[in-house]
Amino acid sequence: MMTHLEPELELLLDDVDEMRRRDPGGMLNLVRGFSGQLQEALRISDNTELPPNLGGLRNIVIAGLGGSGITGDIIREQTSDETSVPVVAVKGYDLPAFVNSKTLVFAVSYSGNTEETLGVYETARARGAGLVCVTSGGQLLEAARSDDVPVVVVPGGFPPRCALAYLFTPILVILGRLGYTEDRREAIAEAIQLTEDLTTVIDPEAPASVNQAKRLALAIYGKVPLIYGSTGITSVAALRWKTQINENSKAHAFWNVFPELNHNEIVGWSAQPDISRALHVVLLRDKEDHLKVQRRIEITKEFMTEASGVSEVFSHGKTKEARLLSLIHIGDFTSLYLAFLYDQDPTPIWAIEYFKERLADENERGSW
Repeated sequence: MMTHLEPELELLLDDVDEMRRRDPGGMLNLVRGFSGQLQEALRISDNTELPPNLGGLRNIVIAGLGGSGITGDIIREQTSDETSVPVVAVKGYDLPAFVNSKTLVFAVSYSGNTEETLGVYETARARGAGLVCVTSGGQLLEAARSDDVPVVVVPGGFPPRCALAYLFTPILVILGRLGYTEDRREAIAEAIQLTEDLTTVIDPEAPASVNQAKRLALAIYGKVPLIYGSTGITSVAALRWKTQINENSKAHAFWNVFPELNHNEIVGWSAQPDISRALHVVLLRDKEDHLKVQRRIEITKEFMTEASGVSEVFSHGKTKEARLLSLIHIGDFTSLYLAFLYDQDPTPIWAIEYFKERLADENERGSW
């Protein structure tokens, strides 16, 4: 439903100069450059030297937090129907008990200074696990070079959430080089072309009347978005949408996954209409969604009549890589347009920086 504010807001999203004024950190340019980042990440991945003893291990762990941490989720979903060894994402201080000399551990920290990941790195070394680091610098790079651990050095200077291409591409390529998966270069090449083409229809120059990302931001504005994916690649895309809205738009967002949400969250839709009217649902869809999940989505929409609205976003492309990245790319742009609607600079994340400072102060005082 059109609100009295929407024409004014739509004009804002068509004022490229005003959006750039609200984006002094240049986040728009970083998101627009995603396809080029994928291309460069592919080149970096091919040039990384790997020892032969990293192949043929029994399990794979990908450790990281925040913008680095979603890498493990992406790799797990991209390879789940192909690799014969389990892939586990770790987002904390501790490694699972099964990690030993038969485990391949990827320690991923864009800054190189994430304390949880540094702790995982040391634990993995102590247990004799195979190790590969992915970082732009910091303590992790220093430790890897000192310990003669293979390290993929990626370009620095980005907000970690804008370094996604540099963080997951090397791991995907390395797993192929080591024989855990098929070679993924062609799939990544499709993703590069697709995201480049997609950018032209959702970037700031494309008017809101035909720009999907702008229309989505207008629909979400003033509401709490619930991002729903389903088991598989759309679950990771939903997580990415949620975190990008949190960090770029400085707003609440939540996510869940079919079919699990049909066993709990659906009940809230049937009983709390006042709360439901404050929510906007974004359904992320993929052509390979399970047939029964597709039917679940259609039935669940019948429960959402009190929501402010329901938007559906469909993936593009042939390969899993391209389809996932198309959803992520649309979500990244949507979060920026939503930031501009809220008059927020998308780049700073003051709450996270303040939290880290408080945590560091308490560590120094021995308050833990």
